[in-house]
Amino acid sequence: MALKQGHSLATRPFAKLLVDGHTTDRCRKDQIIFSQDDPADAIFYIEEGRVKVTVVSEHGKEAVIAILGTNDFFGEGCLAGQPRRTTTATTMTEAVIVRVQKSAIARMAHMKVAFWEMLIAHLLNRNTRIEADLADHLLNSSEKRLARLLVLLANFDREAASGQMITQISQETLAEMVGTTRSRVSFFMNKFRKLGFIDYDRDIKVHSSLLASILPDQPQIRAD
Repeated sequence: MALKQGHSLATRPFAKLLVDGHTTDRCRKDQIIFSQDDPADAIFYIEEGRVKVTVVSEHGKEAVIAILGTNDFFGEGCLAGQPRRTTTATTMTEAVIVRVQKSAIARMAHMKVAFWEMLIAHLLNRNTRIEADLADHLLNSSEKRLARLLVLLANFDREAASGQMITQISQETLAEMVGTTRSRVSFFMNKFRKLGFIDYDRDIKVHSSLLASILPDQPQIRAD
């Protein structure tokens, strides 16, 4: 359940770091960027919008493994020699997506130090998120996992009273990411609203009180 997390170079316009071998497309909502088992020949960058990454098992069970937003990369498995896509990426909103051919990455790695720094920072953040997500699933209740997910999806600024509005995410998607049922998510969402942690109608507004409620129970990752 990887979640968006910014880094210091994310505010640098990505398009200005590119030389060639890329295209920029404005995508509609629910547009498939690539599908599981497609050739893995490019990486992608989100200039605007939100993208859902899913995987389907041999038995047809689908799981949401990431929701990504502005300044995130995805499809970077091709850089590690992945010949085919192991996931499907679909836009959740209207989005502006930059596609960079794998063959162009090697050239840019030598020519554009800023690009390489940006990509490495992204990969390190992604690894940290995966470790935190694993610990969260192993150690926390479904209620705590949902609270953490909402805080992260809202890109919460600890100095602000509330995070960004979470739009166009269904309770079914939240349930898939938390690893529980839709009915349990609905129960917890109503509970959070009654406690004043969130405002919730169609969109979700997360308040600082929800962040404060989960801080004591956040899983700690210690390096050996």
